[in-house]
Amino acid sequence: MKAGTEHNQVQMVMEMQKAGNVDSDLLNVVIFAPPPVLELDVTGPLNVFQAANKIVAGKRGYKVVLATSGPDMSVAGTSGCTLVAHRLIAEIHDDVDTLLVAGGRGAMRGSSPEVLDWLRFMASRVRRIGSVCTGAFLLAEAGLLDGRRATTHWEYAQKFASRYPKVRVDADPIWIQDGNIYTSAGVTSGMDLSLRFVEEDFGGMAALDVARRLVLYLRRPGGQAQFSVSLSQQRSVSSPLFELQAWMSENIGGDLSVEALASRVAMSPRNFARVFVREMGITPARYVERLRLEAARQHLEVSESVSVKEVADRCGFRSAELMRRAFVRAFGVSPLSYREHFGTL
Repeated sequence: MKAGTEHNQVQMVMEMQKAGNVDSDLLNVVIFAPPPVLELDVTGPLNVFQAANKIVAGKRGYKVVLATSGPDMSVAGTSGCTLVAHRLIAEIHDDVDTLLVAGGRGAMRGSSPEVLDWLRFMASRVRRIGSVCTGAFLLAEAGLLDGRRATTHWEYAQKFASRYPKVRVDADPIWIQDGNIYTSAGVTSGMDLSLRFVEEDFGGMAALDVARRLVLYLRRPGGQAQFSVSLSQQRSVSSPLFELQAWMSENIGGDLSVEALASRVAMSPRNFARVFVREMGITPARYVERLRLEAARQHLEVSESVSVKEVADRCGFRSAELMRRAFVRAFGVSPLSYREHFGTL
């Protein structure tokens, strides 16, 4: 590190300490919005943290500060809205628990050395640092993702990988954790990542309550893939698999083995499996599990009088225990807990 840079950072710390903007009773979260910012990358996580404060009232909650690097507090949005920041980044105290970098054109086009120095400075002091959507570009530009696994919006993943070859890019997950650095995919995935933070800080039940309040999934159907089962069906609308997928949804409790499915579309099992992976991006078995989990989730939400075992039978699981294991893997909670929080009263 250059001597001048180090001096500037020490001076910045002293100025921050004088500012005295720490709230020791709360977890301090800074959302950094480089202009122009994608508005939902800011407001989505902000609403999750605010909802969490209502859920954990009486306990330690969050204090959220919106910061920017612009010449003033005004933050232009890519959709035409203008946000007003609480502070400029030079005023942010180093006693920050979580730093979240929002995406948008401002993050993708790079930034000044001062902003990158600030990101490196803060990364060494916060408990965790994350990005929403193309906010990962700024973390990578600062060198914070070198040698790490990371994600971003699938539409920009190739450009991200080309620009930052030292980053191990995975375009599929909704969010990725590598050490204390988190990256998330497109737009609304910032809310998924924020729910993960709530889960880490206050437990699964608090996160589930927040998800319910905001009408979100604690775990999206299909696990962490950027494409849900329903969306993935749209990918094959012009392929021979489209009609098969509709039939699978209508016969969720039946025989959905590779052999049975291949026979229905007049293919050999081996060729069917190969075509399915090419068209859908996942194996038939994995797709069937996701489909059954979505069906089970819907049953649990609206069918209070139906036992978990009956739900498992209707959705094609061989036993309630197998469904429970799959449910925990996908959603992080058991079917009974899910019904308790999301079932119709």
